[in-house]
Amino acid sequence: MNVLLVSMPFGALDRPALGMSILKAELAEADIACEARYLNLVCAELVGCDEYHWISTELPYTAFAGDWTFTAALYGPKPQSEAGYVEEILKRTWQFEERDIARILRIRALVPHFLDYCMETVRWDDYQVVGFTSTFEQNIASLALAKRIKAKHPAVNIVFGGANWEGEMGIALHGAFDFVDYVCSGEADVSFPELVRRIRDGCSVGERRNPLRGIVYRSKGRSLFTGPPAPVHDLDAHPIPDFSDYFSALDRSSATTVVTPVLVCETSRGCWWGAKSHCTFCGLNGNTMAFRRKSPARALEEISHLTNTLLAQFIQFVDNILDMKYFDTVLAELARRRLPTRFFYEVKANLNRRHVERLAEAGVCRIQPGIESMSDRILKLMRKGTTALRNIQLLKWCKEFGIEADWNVLYGFPGETRGDYSRMLELLRAIRFLGPPSGCGPLRLDRFSPYHSKPQDFGIRDVRPLVVYRYLYPGDEQSLGKIAYHFDFGYSREVDPGGCFDAVVKFVDEWRRNPEAGALRSVAQDAESLLLVDTRSDACAPEFRLTGPEKAIYEYCDELRSVLVIGQFLAKAYPDVAFDEDGLIAFLESLIENHLMVSDGTHYLSLAVRSRRIGSATSPAVATARGDVPSSAKDGQLVEAIN
Repeated sequence: MNVLLVSMPFGALDRPALGMSILKAELAEADIACEARYLNLVCAELVGCDEYHWISTELPYTAFAGDWTFTAALYGPKPQSEAGYVEEILKRTWQFEERDIARILRIRALVPHFLDYCMETVRWDDYQVVGFTSTFEQNIASLALAKRIKAKHPAVNIVFGGANWEGEMGIALHGAFDFVDYVCSGEADVSFPELVRRIRDGCSVGERRNPLRGIVYRSKGRSLFTGPPAPVHDLDAHPIPDFSDYFSALDRSSATTVVTPVLVCETSRGCWWGAKSHCTFCGLNGNTMAFRRKSPARALEEISHLTNTLLAQFIQFVDNILDMKYFDTVLAELARRRLPTRFFYEVKANLNRRHVERLAEAGVCRIQPGIESMSDRILKLMRKGTTALRNIQLLKWCKEFGIEADWNVLYGFPGETRGDYSRMLELLRAIRFLGPPSGCGPLRLDRFSPYHSKPQDFGIRDVRPLVVYRYLYPGDEQSLGKIAYHFDFGYSREVDPGGCFDAVVKFVDEWRRNPEAGALRSVAQDAESLLLVDTRSDACAPEFRLTGPEKAIYEYCDELRSVLVIGQFLAKAYPDVAFDEDGLIAFLESLIENHLMVSDGTHYLSLAVRSRRIGSATSPAVATARGDVPSSAKDGQLVEAIN
């Protein structure tokens, strides 16, 4: 029994396909011969690596331009549909320029040559099973090649899996394309090797006494589903992924000159936060939200394999969320090892300072913290379990410890108000120096999200597949609704946000085009003096000096604090001094007015990024802009001694 696993365009060039690599290792343990082919690299050579990268990563992914380039190869020429896609999707929806449309059409013209090459250079009849992995824009290309294989080699069993084929989508796609024999829906670590064994032994996958869960198969012309597979609970029991075929393919490819490989590593599945409170817009985990982790020993074993055997310079952890227990185990050990390798992790935004420091010590140079708004109310609508000030303090600490944070501003959530965005705009203006968001875009309605599964609970109506699916798949609106992952929708009148977000979208767009070059930094000059150096374009003054209790308060508010907690801190730090609450609030508000602090009305957060001591300030003068920042050098201090 020989198995071939295939990665088609427009899969990423710079990393191996993790699912294929896992399944190859699983099959090896079952003594089943398996090979993985990265035909996406072949396509990149044909169309040009720059063109491949452009269409796969730079174009809006919901335009599905990459998928569309393979539609004629799958269905045959359909001039009316092709003209409709160009006019409605590329021109009207996304407003593509003619030169970009011409680039897409040039790539499309090369697709038949690519598929011919694949058919002629692979000995397909050597394999009893050919499996296609399909995520993002790999679906139409995979179907186009699978159709050709089945036509020329009907004995080959065609199997599909991946995110595009999970649940209802897999059943509908299987029914639409009769050359697909089987679908592995959901996690296939167990189901795919067992499917291969049953094909080898001539056993049925749907027999009543022993059905193989997680499989869509065909019986008497009908697509039948054996039910979702049980989630993989013991991740340690499964083998380390086999990336060897990817590197062999990369060595043979001219893409080697432009591709810097990024190795991927999986240390957990599911989302521990989503299991508690599913974010309303998130559809990432499909039917397997339950959080499962690898043991620290196993995680470190895989990291050692990637760094020692494969000499990985950068490892991207594909986990949806970092296991908080890893801070004292995996990350602590990586900090001790001081590897030259750098890491990426997705984390939750409510980390503390020590967590961020530990990430930096471990070599994590980039994170995605799930920051999507700077409005407390909108964050509640999202069920994010964080606040705007917590998001800001994380961005500030990332700046301090040299960690790049990818964050976004999402808008258009049902129930938003103009007031939410007015307050958000104030905060965004205050944090320009922390760096703009990676993106800014409207709410996207995805399959498996609460917004999709229970739209009526949120005032969402008229849910329908994106128009672009009409140009990708056959069938009516109902059929497309079973295949689609992304959906259009409307709002009930009482929750329609209208254009309340327009000012924020405009601000973020300008911010991304013109990032703030200046900074706000704090420098502890001695035990009693803190210097704030402000080089931002909207700085009220170049320097502020805080001493005594003022310094203590500002440093204490490096983490968000309420007035009550600040008062308790002062009482403990200065037991012989009484503090006037009104004076304390006035001091905090003056810091806000001078753009040195932000507040949500209850909590206060210092904005300055801590620096190492740099000696004297650039200017000998110590500014107290507008004369309203209390200073220990002035009369009328914050601190009032009571005899």
